[in-house]
Amino acid sequence: MLEKIMEELTTETIINQGAFMPYPVSTLSPKIVPNDLSTFKSRGISQVERELQQKLVQMREEYVATIEHFNWNKLVYEADINFEPIVGETYHLYRIRGGNILSMIAPDQWPHPHLASFRLNVDRQWELIEASVEGRSLFTDEEVTDL
Repeated sequence: MLEKIMEELTTETIINQGAFMPYPVSTLSPKIVPNDLSTFKSRGISQVERELQQKLVQMREEYVATIEHFNWNKLVYEADINFEPIVGETYHLYRIRGGNILSMIAPDQWPHPHLASFRLNVDRQWELIEASVEGRSLFTDEEVTDL
């Protein structure tokens, strides 16, 4: 009797497994027609391409902004500074006799060519407040790609 029960269980298992096979297990099984996945694939590919392209554009913008921030900070730290700047205060960068100088004097109070105005952050980085046309022309796209 135990043998008969085991034989029935084995037969049921074989029959039920056939329902999950990717191919027919009997000549009486219905024909299996694979689904057309071309539209699924093309939609997926175009969506992934669009999302990755958008991410690359965003990364490029962040990269350019970071390089510009670095260049401005380098310019300020390489300028002549004759005082110790205070965190949170605004300072102005001027071009004088071929060199750059950081000053507390506002652009409307001094006749020298004004390049940019900055605020010193707590982390000792210079935050650009405004830049003149001459100041912005110091950094071109060619310099950005060289780094």
